[in-house]
Parts: sequence; C-alpha cells; structure tokens
Amino acid sequence: MARPASTTIGGTGSQGRWLTRAGWLLGAMPVALLLFSGAMKLLRPPEMVKAFTGQFGYPESALLGIAIAEIGSALLFAFPRTAVLGAVLVTGYMGGAMATHVRLGEPFVMQLGVGVVAWAGLWLRDARLRALLPLREKA
Repeated sequence: MARPASTTIGGTGSQGRWLTRAGWLLGAMPVALLLFSGAMKLLRPPEMVKAFTGQFGYPESALLGIAIAEIGSALLFAFPRTAVLGAVLVTGYMGGAMATHVRLGEPFVMQLGVGVVAWAGLWLRDARLRALLPLREKA
C-alpha cells in the first residue's frame, strides 16, 4: 500500500524527484567530509595529530572519541530512517568545531556551512520536513 503524498520522502511528481536528488547530493557533502575527517583521526597521520594537539589544544587521547562521534553522526545522517537524528548530531558536532575555531580566533564559516548544508539537503529530500518547516506560508 502506498503512503499518502504528504508523508513520502521527496514528495510527488517530477518536482519531488528533483528535490530528492538535490537533497541527496547536498547531503552527501557533509557525510563525505565527516567520514574523511573521522577516518583521518583514526589513522592518525603525524601532521593531523600535531594540529589536533598543538593548534587545537586537544589531548591525543580524545582522537578516538571524536572520530566515533564524527563517523557515527555521518552514518546516522546518511540513512533515511535516522537522518533527522543524524542532522541534529551533525549540528551539535559542528557547533563544537565552531567553538574550537572561535576560541582560537580562526574563521568558522566552513563548520557553519557543513551544518547548513546538512539541514538543507535533508529539507530538500524529505517532504515531511518541508511540511514541518515551510519556507513560506501556504495561501
């Protein structure tokens, strides 16, 4: 039995397909970035460890926990059933990253952008979220 149009992911018709595809494309960007960043924390190349401990001021022992948070958030965001929880976790993770950069007096536009792109991608691919958070009031 088909779900009503108001609850289907992406909506209906060609507009729904376009929105869904655009949403998946946008959503893939933060997923790829977080998976790459988490993998680098697990692999621990010397340059990354030096920046993480020296520049950012985190202990090397925090690498594993932060990598798990990054990878876990990305994976939850990538799957439709857990995408909203993943978006919330990605937003929280990026908030911590922004706080680190603000503390150091560095730009934080990239971290802000990752969170915005994650929610924009989810909004485009999920008709339920578009209904919950419309860009404009329906007449």
